[in-house]
Amino acid sequence: MDIFFGQLFTGLSIASILLLVALGLAIIYGAMGVINLAHGEFVMLGAYGTWFLQSQFGLPLIPCLLLVFFMVAAAGWVVESTVVRFLYHRPLDTILATWGIGIMLQQAVRLSAGAELRYVQTPEFLSGSIDIAGVGIPSYRLFILALSAALLALTWFVIQRTEFGMKLRAVTQNREMASCYGINSARVYSLTFAFGSGLAGLAGALVAPIKSVAPDMGTNFVVDAFMVVVVGGVGSLIGTVVSSGLLGSGTAGIAFLLNDTLAKALVFLAVVVLVRFRPQGLFVDQRRR
Repeated sequence: MDIFFGQLFTGLSIASILLLVALGLAIIYGAMGVINLAHGEFVMLGAYGTWFLQSQFGLPLIPCLLLVFFMVAAAGWVVESTVVRFLYHRPLDTILATWGIGIMLQQAVRLSAGAELRYVQTPEFLSGSIDIAGVGIPSYRLFILALSAALLALTWFVIQRTEFGMKLRAVTQNREMASCYGINSARVYSLTFAFGSGLAGLAGALVAPIKSVAPDMGTNFVVDAFMVVVVGGVGSLIGTVVSSGLLGSGTAGIAFLLNDTLAKALVFLAVVVLVRFRPQGLFVDQRRR
């Protein structure tokens, strides 16, 4: 039972990290149809922003989370307003542009902060562990799990219960008709891209204490995030939650039985098979564009 609960929590921990990273991408990709290959670099910016605030100003992690969200959201707003806005309905150009932006962000961080690994301190009150069913669970992992659930609830509330969310859903379903009713679709898209980018930065800030901070750390994250979004179904928050849980628990379970390399390979294979026979993902969000 100790082994079972340990692996169960490991799977939930991986799933919560996947959910954090994929949540912003699910909003951008699902609502705007933009394949943002720079999403991983926004995660990286969040991690570096946390390291900078800690090393230069001595701020603890919790205040850094709020500051990093707005910092990376502002960066996302600039990217959407200056580049992505002019490439809607041109998916190949968007892919190339965001890929190039990601490379530029990586090199900018290397030039300004250096290429060596950086580390972020875990809050002292979250550095211990909690005994659950005889298994020592790291407190910080529980914190990530709880905050992931809170951010998911907040995202759902913003999309389903606010005026901005109503406008976003209207623009997503039919942009031209929404514009006829006086909705500024360009402003809605800018705020959506900024919100999704801010969530990515927040994910980077939360992951930084348990992973080394490096300029290329976002590459693996963006691959995993796209897997979560594709498996769950584009634009489906429920699908994002379910797919992150399946991929997280599957990766943890296979890694425990075999090894990390085979776990990654088998999970990739499962995703390819699923996309082959169900390209729309596990959950389908019917909408017009």
